[in-house]
Amino acid sequence: MASTSPAEVTSAPFRDDRALTAWQGVGRQLDYHWTVYKRTWKSSAVSSFLSPLLYVVAMGVLLGRFVHVSPARLEGATSYLAFIVPGLIAAQAMQTALFETTYPVLAGIKWHKSFWAQLATPLATRDLANAMLAFAMFRVATTCGVYFLVMAPFGVFATWWGPLLAWLATVLVGMAFATWTFALSARVEGPDSFGLVFRLGMIPLFLFSGSFFPISNLGPVLAWVARCTPLWHGVSLTRMLCVDDVDPTTAAVNVAVLTCLLVVGWWLAVASLRRRLAT
Repeated sequence: MASTSPAEVTSAPFRDDRALTAWQGVGRQLDYHWTVYKRTWKSSAVSSFLSPLLYVVAMGVLLGRFVHVSPARLEGATSYLAFIVPGLIAAQAMQTALFETTYPVLAGIKWHKSFWAQLATPLATRDLANAMLAFAMFRVATTCGVYFLVMAPFGVFATWWGPLLAWLATVLVGMAFATWTFALSARVEGPDSFGLVFRLGMIPLFLFSGSFFPISNLGPVLAWVARCTPLWHGVSLTRMLCVDDVDPTTAAVNVAVLTCLLVVGWWLAVASLRRRLAT
């Protein structure tokens, strides 16, 4: 009987040459993430559903009564409410993605250490990252989907098909943020870094990426800075689809930027988790 060296035993849990396909790896974790969601969805109901609606009522309905400008100033929207709703939904996609890929990722590595337990099975680090990102996509899709359904009776959408495509756009922008945040979370040693992510990343993007006002109000220089942010591309694409004022060139650029961020971010997320769990 062949003997196994200590080095081989130590490195065995971190092998990524398992027989499972990517789909199988995600499928075997569905019950885990579904169980977690059933036990925690109530705690996220306020941040995911109630808070965004309060923003819409306060900013779009109440404040919007005092905003009277032409659709040309509102990027094709017929009212301030129609202008602000797509931006807030895109911003909500970003926020949901950040919440789902910061503390939960670090918890799986450092606190309840579920990642280590899962690696004792045929699952690989790629499967762990894919499953958690898939769960983040589910959270983004459901949160934004409910948001679109609730806002439909307000008459803020120009067509019936625009919100459907805009919903896909919000999922895309959410995942573009989720992958990069996952990569960061897999590298940090503690939760202190997340405060910087929320205060210096999420909040400025939420306020200055076109969600509440056209970025042209920022001036030429800051407007171009805003155009370089991922959230602006998500807000721009979502709003164009909702108000039925799509510029093909701008929309293609928005999709291309968000897709590139998603692909590169996914690679970094898998590589970061593999490196973290192998040390």
